[in-house]
Amino acid sequence: MAVVSVDVQPKTQRKWLLFFAPLIGILGLWLASGWLVPSNLAPLTNKLQGLVTTFQGIFIEALPFLSAGVIVSVLIGEFVKPQHLASFVPQNAFGASIFGSLLGLLFPVCECGAIPTSRRLLRKGAPASMGIAFALAAPVVNPIVLISTSIAFGDVRWALARVGFTIIIALTIGLIIGAGIKREAILTPLALTPDVEHDHSHCDHDHGACDHSHEQPKGRLAGLIAHGSVEFFEMAQYLVMGSLLAATMQTFIPQSALLTLNDSGIGFFAPLLGIVVLMLVAVLLSVCSTVDAFLALSFLGLFHPGAVMAFLVFGPMIDIKSTLMLTTTFRRSAVLAMVVLAALFAIIAGLISYVVLI
Repeated sequence: MAVVSVDVQPKTQRKWLLFFAPLIGILGLWLASGWLVPSNLAPLTNKLQGLVTTFQGIFIEALPFLSAGVIVSVLIGEFVKPQHLASFVPQNAFGASIFGSLLGLLFPVCECGAIPTSRRLLRKGAPASMGIAFALAAPVVNPIVLISTSIAFGDVRWALARVGFTIIIALTIGLIIGAGIKREAILTPLALTPDVEHDHSHCDHDHGACDHSHEQPKGRLAGLIAHGSVEFFEMAQYLVMGSLLAATMQTFIPQSALLTLNDSGIGFFAPLLGIVVLMLVAVLLSVCSTVDAFLALSFLGLFHPGAVMAFLVFGPMIDIKSTLMLTTTFRRSAVLAMVVLAALFAIIAGLISYVVLI
């Protein structure tokens, strides 16, 4: 008789997680409240209160842009058909990467909104290189960021350089990862699932036609809201986890500890160290790309211009919350490749800026 073994370890782990997670959350809230907390735990109370404040700041800042991205995604799902997308999107990897890196000019979304929009485009049949380039470039290559960067630095050349580096990096990564590799090896099953047309009782299935002329506007709107709600709450859970992780790192890893590393560079490695430090700060802070230029300006007196440029280029592509959200669309191996390549190219952009702008 054959013996069938069932692996119950994952289910057991989930049960333990569901049991302990609420307890940890309640314990954290109690410590943060300061109510009847022992004096020896008072410093931890202050830390947790700071963590909660930082988390709220990151989450509330990103929430409107996630909502905007979901709205764009839903509209694309409703009004853009796969055949329409195929008619104006280049099918070769190079053209698709260029198209994706510039598409943010039409869809001005930050990193939180770019990812659901990218996933929707991929489900419509967009090339993988286009989806990668759009997800990485759209947070910077859009009119809002172009204007905010110009205003912050008082010089449009900073904005143009930032956009130029971002386009080059995004389309290059799109080509490296998206060209010559099967979509199944890059995209998650959810991103590979084609958009399914809504089923209607009045469809003529024998002839492949469907008459939507008498569809009720209220019913159509309800469908859009329902689909948008599902996508919003799916992406929001990653935003919450990313914001919480970023807030935890900001609370327990002081920013000053990273900034002091800038003074320890020696000779040739001094500009490189400054670049790496500000890239780490960008990941740690996870600031929205629409306002990060004003924060970057404050670093200009402490770091050389190349490091500030690396902060402006790398942060919108790869930060804590966006990296987690990328895993909803791209496989972890692809996300890891994006992170490594974006870091290497951002360092090169920083070194070029160091030579040109110093």
